[in-house]
Amino acid sequence: MQTDQKSLLCPELKLYKKGKVREVYDFDDKLLIVATDSISAFDVVLPSLIPGKGGLLNKISNFWFDFSKDMIKNHIISAEIADFPGECAKYNEILKDRSVLVWKTEMVEMEAIVRGYLSGSGYKDYLKSGAICGIKLPPGLKESAKLEEPLFTPSTKAETGHDMNIDEQELRKVIDGAIVDTIKEKSLQLYKTAADYALSKGIIIADTKFEFGLLNGEIILIDEVLTPDSSRFWPADEYMPGQSQQSYDKQIIRNYLSTLDWDKTPPGPQLPEEIIRNTLAKYEEVYQKLSS
Repeated sequence: MQTDQKSLLCPELKLYKKGKVREVYDFDDKLLIVATDSISAFDVVLPSLIPGKGGLLNKISNFWFDFSKDMIKNHIISAEIADFPGECAKYNEILKDRSVLVWKTEMVEMEAIVRGYLSGSGYKDYLKSGAICGIKLPPGLKESAKLEEPLFTPSTKAETGHDMNIDEQELRKVIDGAIVDTIKEKSLQLYKTAADYALSKGIIIADTKFEFGLLNGEIILIDEVLTPDSSRFWPADEYMPGQSQQSYDKQIIRNYLSTLDWDKTPPGPQLPEEIIRNTLAKYEEVYQKLSS
């Protein structure tokens, strides 16, 4: 799919990949990841921007990269625009706070999902089969129940559409078992440590996804880490199992869109100013709570 250069934040830089909410630029062995203010819901990028969202997501992710650096190496080189390649300088005002320079890695083609609570697609799978990704769970668990131990429930990466849950045995048929073992161990360690920290700040991390890459043969943490876009964050003081939870992510937007007569195909509807403000406030609240 061709991308219109005029639609990019940095049209004169060499585009590596344009995602729903991020643009990635190519600098040989390095990449520049730029978090935009776009937002997606139901797999559709909405026409409304959330001004400031990209900067907040970048700060949250970089906070966790720093938090976890003693557990596993990551791809970050620098988040300071002074350290970026020279041709980025003309875009300094755009790139400030929303960008990070990273090492280019060979991506491990899986999403390492860790679930500490029964929610989302995991809860739907449990209702159908009593299991998530082939892992049997006790009968009678309620929606949003805390699991006895966090589960490693990987999924395949899809270029288009939804990623698909896969059980660990099937995963080992397509990805080297030693790599799966390391990623499973690191993912569970990262989740448990981060979840304990977040809980001390009043936030439940119900589940999250990590991505990993190979750099000079070593498995490192890449992409984004523990943001409201890649995780379910719940206010701990409002947690009540047996129902869906209030959320720190874009649930405000999903709830609003669900009241509209929209078939969830592009183009998406414009968002009211109040929804935009409330969404940004949730991202800001998460960052302030975690970093205080």
